Amino acid sequence: MIAPHGGKLVNRTTDSGQAEAELREAAKSLRRLTLTGRELNDLALIGNGALSPLTGFMTRKDYDPVVISMRLAGGLPWSIPVVLAVDREEAPTAGTRAGLYDGDGELRGVIEVEDVFEYDKAREAREVYRTQEAQHPGVAALYERKDVLIGGPVSILPRPGDPESLSPAQTRAEFEHRGWKTIVGFQTRNPVHRAHEYIQKCALETVDGLLLHPLVGETKSDDIPADVRMRCYRALLDNYYPADRVLLSTLPAAMRYAGPREAIFHAIMRKNHGCTHFIVGRDHAGVGSYYGTYDAQKLFDEFSPEELGITPLKFENSFFCRRCQGMASRKTCSHDTANHVTLSGTQVREMLRAGELPPPEFSRPEVAKILIEAARETASA
Repeated sequence: MIAPHGGKLVNRTTDSGQAEAELREAAKSLRRLTLTGRELNDLALIGNGALSPLTGFMTRKDYDPVVISMRLAGGLPWSIPVVLAVDREEAPTAGTRAGLYDGDGELRGVIEVEDVFEYDKAREAREVYRTQEAQHPGVAALYERKDVLIGGPVSILPRPGDPESLSPAQTRAEFEHRGWKTIVGFQTRNPVHRAHEYIQKCALETVDGLLLHPLVGETKSDDIPADVRMRCYRALLDNYYPADRVLLSTLPAAMRYAGPREAIFHAIMRKNHGCTHFIVGRDHAGVGSYYGTYDAQKLFDEFSPEELGITPLKFENSFFCRRCQGMASRKTCSHDTANHVTLSGTQVREMLRAGELPPPEFSRPEVAKILIEAARETASA
């Protein structure tokens, strides 16, 4: 099976009752830090190894080269900063420990503080998001972030497992059980429509299995809720996919909407889950018009296959062609765009709100019906 990023799958979650009790007791005398939703998402991913080789939040030694050159201090490719921010007055001292809490006051873990440093938000916005405009949701979240970063390894308390969210160790075990040697990962934060289905099935023609891996961490307020999306995925898989070739599991990661940089980040996490290939379509992890249609695909070319360690499968924008009478892309269809069934997100949302099914060439009816029901529930709430 493919090696994790950096060679070793990290596990920062306490694995015994005694270790958990000791951590809870130690936290009673430590400074308390309350994490944001995004930081809690990152903490969970550090804990289960999805962000291997990270053992904690980044120190300046890793943060600076990641922002500037998309590499950790040792040269390993890494495209998105994973950081913990605090106010200046609450910042602990390097060499101490601090307790990490959620918004409800529940202890989630402890950090060994190795570094405390200030950082340039405008520089991070420019380098990571390619824009300094506060209208960009990722940049807006960055500007709202507190002004001091603390870095160091974390020890995390175990939490009740979500049966729909498999850790990297669990997906790897499942792949091995199924006898899959080549696995393609598909990242999504939206319900799967026909174009998505098409490229997934094209990929399935060349690999042993598909990991349908929807992101269910913090997203924009107007994104479709995770529970609705999960119902859509199950309906699609139950009716249109071979059950023995697909594994559905959620990823509790926050969306950054960082376009090309986030595509690399998403690929690394799927590599840690055991994927050998990763689908990169049009405007991966993009928002608005901040990134070119295929900028994410181009960024993969800046890394050698050996150092990234996971193979990107690059797909053109797909559509249903009435002349071809099937799904296609510019690579396979020569017909005029007037023959192509394409809908904008705005058009689809308007149709769903009106109780209208999008054309079957765009969306499977089982999925559309779930979205219409959800839209009605939201409207009547």
